[in-house]
Amino acid sequence: MTLLNIEDLTIRFGVAAPVVKGVDLAVEPGEIVALVGESGSGKSLTARTVLGLLPGGATVTGSVTLGGTELVGADEGLLRSVRGVKAAMVFQEPQTALNPVQKIGWQITQALGAHRKISKKDARARAIELLELVDIPDAAVRVDWYPHQLSGGQKQRVVIALALSGEPDLLIADEPTTALDVTVQAEILALLRRLRDGRGTAILIITHNMGVVADIADKVVVLRDGRVVEEQPVQGLFGNPREPYTRELLDAVPQLHDSPERTGREAREPVFSARAASVIFPGRFGAPSFTAVDDVTLTVGTGEVVGLVGESGSGKTTLGRLALGLVAATSGEVDLLGASLAGLSTKQLRAIRRNVALVHQDPAASLDPRRTVGQSVSEPLVVHKTATGAVLRTKVAALLESVHLPKDFADRRPAELSGGQRQRVALARALALSPRLLVADEPTSALDVSVQARVLTLFSELREEFGFACLFISHDLAVVDSVADRVVVLRDGSVIESGSATDVFRNPQHAYTRALIDSVPVPDPVKQRGRRSSVAAAGQ
Repeated sequence: MTLLNIEDLTIRFGVAAPVVKGVDLAVEPGEIVALVGESGSGKSLTARTVLGLLPGGATVTGSVTLGGTELVGADEGLLRSVRGVKAAMVFQEPQTALNPVQKIGWQITQALGAHRKISKKDARARAIELLELVDIPDAAVRVDWYPHQLSGGQKQRVVIALALSGEPDLLIADEPTTALDVTVQAEILALLRRLRDGRGTAILIITHNMGVVADIADKVVVLRDGRVVEEQPVQGLFGNPREPYTRELLDAVPQLHDSPERTGREAREPVFSARAASVIFPGRFGAPSFTAVDDVTLTVGTGEVVGLVGESGSGKTTLGRLALGLVAATSGEVDLLGASLAGLSTKQLRAIRRNVALVHQDPAASLDPRRTVGQSVSEPLVVHKTATGAVLRTKVAALLESVHLPKDFADRRPAELSGGQRQRVALARALALSPRLLVADEPTSALDVSVQARVLTLFSELREEFGFACLFISHDLAVVDSVADRVVVLRDGSVIESGSATDVFRNPQHAYTRALIDSVPVPDPVKQRGRRSSVAAAGQ
């Protein structure tokens, strides 16, 4: 019997047009189905309907049956009997899914107690078993750890352990690897495959990463504007997509080694340089100090894009903050625009910072929701007192047009924009003072593939127009390959390899760099699964 069957699902809010329109979807026992599509296509709303987790004000029609039980119109009692037991959810961001002030073992035992009567002793033993199941090392010890003591990948494993506590038949994974670097992503995908193969768990995975889809899915359902536009087995969809929209999605995926070979730009005047720089954060309450950046030497020339890659905790973001003057070097020398950052007064530091800018990972968090787009874009100009009145309004309009947004967007608020539009606004604000150096910290990781492609094209255009240098921080190696002149590979705060993007990605010299490259899923199910089988055979 089909495990999950969705028929003619329609979701609307108030009297507005429906946001999900007649969706049909089926998941068989032990099957992995991927829901893909651009932001706003209805992926998450469709999946959340299964657990009755829609926002307030939603009206649902159609049918959703799980194991033969109708869930549309179900009361809260029935939904509680389904949540965690028949179906469970793995959320995108483990940092927000876990309670930061409770030990992970306590959180798992609470979930166990919610599903059935169980003693404290048995619940603790089961919590350790679940942590071992998801490959948490030293589970008997780490069961008493807090979330902040775990890495990002380990936190996501704990979230999966929580979801498995009720032994559900269906696991709904909403962008489970988006916030993870490539090596940890590969480990999480391997874990999901083992759960399917060993326990027969069906998985409905929502993702914008087509490499992940190629790696793990049996079947793919493509949504656009709330409708299913295509459904095929994974090999068929990648090999012979029927719909133009599906082809657009696949064509928008950046692939490692697809970019033209580049030897790096000729040496130019350095905009930022670090020489034997280290950043050490002191420990608190008797804890040992932590070295975030360790003896790093790096130069970024005028107009050059340098990609920083490495796993979470490798020091990428700290190095970016060092370039922005937001953290001070504990030792070594750091120069920005030819001036040493050591010993500068607040006034001097503020003057030099007008030449640098930051583009955050999540524009929804970096833009003030209470301010209009025009107010956000004009903020650097106002703070540094470079424009007022009509001149300010003209400058804001020009900045919006430079990122391909209509000037009347200045009167809108961030909530009225899509994710890609918000990131364009963030770029416009960053370029307001014509900075010499731009630090882009995971600027496309929160975007779906088609929007990501448009933002990367825009980035290249703006780079040519404004001539800024850039430190481009990302865990997506294909994205870095498409934009960077040079690449610096970081591990545990140290540089282990650097060179032109062509040399580093096509002829890596360090085993760690090769491991990073081998962990990138290829958006081709035949090649990806063949490569995975070869790696597994080599490891035996």
